[in-house]
Amino acid sequence: MKFGYTVIWVDDVVKTVEFYEKAFGLVRRTLQDKGQSMWAEIETGNTTLAFSSSSEAQKLFPGGFHSNDATQPPPLIQISFITPDVGSAYMRAIGAGAKTLDAPKTHGGHTIARVRDLNGVLVSLVNA
Repeated sequence: MKFGYTVIWVDDVVKTVEFYEKAFGLVRRTLQDKGQSMWAEIETGNTTLAFSSSSEAQKLFPGGFHSNDATQPPPLIQISFITPDVGSAYMRAIGAGAKTLDAPKTHGGHTIARVRDLNGVLVSLVNA
């Protein structure tokens, strides 16, 4: 077994993809309009990061779910991007509208910074 992909359900898939392109320099692989929902994938190496419409989540999880909400404390899940220059990546993300949580600092021999994306998702930036 291997890890395939992560899906993050968001209210605005297009805006989210544009944010990830600008904030983290990632490249859009696909953006599909599925009628009542949108689907997008971003190039991130061996594992795919995907975004789908909250309207799809409403169909998939009729029992309810906790939406990502930038106005609330973050959920306890994080996506991480490996970068050779955490400081520059952090400044780029902040410049694109990410909300700062932890400025770059050394921890366990690595430099790490944390931000929240426009949906409130935790994103860490760490050097390899």
